[in-house]
Amino acid sequence: MKRILVIEDDIAILRGLKDNLEYEHYEVLTATDGEQGYALLVEQKPDLVILDLMLPRMSGYEVCRRIRGEGCNVPILILTARGEEVDKVLGLNIGADDYMTKPFSVRELLARIQAIFRRATNSKSGRLPDEIHFHDVTVDFLRFEARKSGRTLEMSRKEFGVLRLLAARAGEVVTRDELLDQVWGYDRFPTTRTVDNHLALLRSKIEDDPSHPKFLITVRGVGYKLLLGE
Repeated sequence: MKRILVIEDDIAILRGLKDNLEYEHYEVLTATDGEQGYALLVEQKPDLVILDLMLPRMSGYEVCRRIRGEGCNVPILILTARGEEVDKVLGLNIGADDYMTKPFSVRELLARIQAIFRRATNSKSGRLPDEIHFHDVTVDFLRFEARKSGRTLEMSRKEFGVLRLLAARAGEVVTRDELLDQVWGYDRFPTTRTVDNHLALLRSKIEDDPSHPKFLITVRGVGYKLLLGE
């Protein structure tokens, strides 16, 4: 049975999540503030964390930073009542795997949880590489560390995910839809344009000349491939 930790200070939302998740046969742990939630995570080692951003005692941002700072790769789905895109982007950049904005559909939440667990299962199948080295770039996917010419590259978890999938199939074309399904886990949101944006960001970080890429190659109308030959 999968164990899910819900860290949420709104009691009504917390109870609703607990009831619905237990109905779907998940074991559910709950906390109403960041410090309590972090302590439960360390002690109980859940399979997934549902994390509100605006929490008492320790914010969701800080909880997420601590989790990732200690090398813990437990999937994190953040909840936010804020509508500003910057809050969502910040949450993803500090290590969250997905986000939902309140109010949210329980059905969609359950679908996203299933997608997260599916991706986690795929990543343990042995196909995905733990690290890659090419040209002057080194990427450690387990530690979420990347360097180019010895300089640390700042990359989001989604960028690591995209690069890891491309590396697992180096030299092959990976379609945009495959990237959405395997990295994001659902195909309605975000769109394939999101994939293009992430690839553009990756190029700006690992290519010597992003306008003339040698490694991250676009196959027009289909998807992308990663060349590791050099």
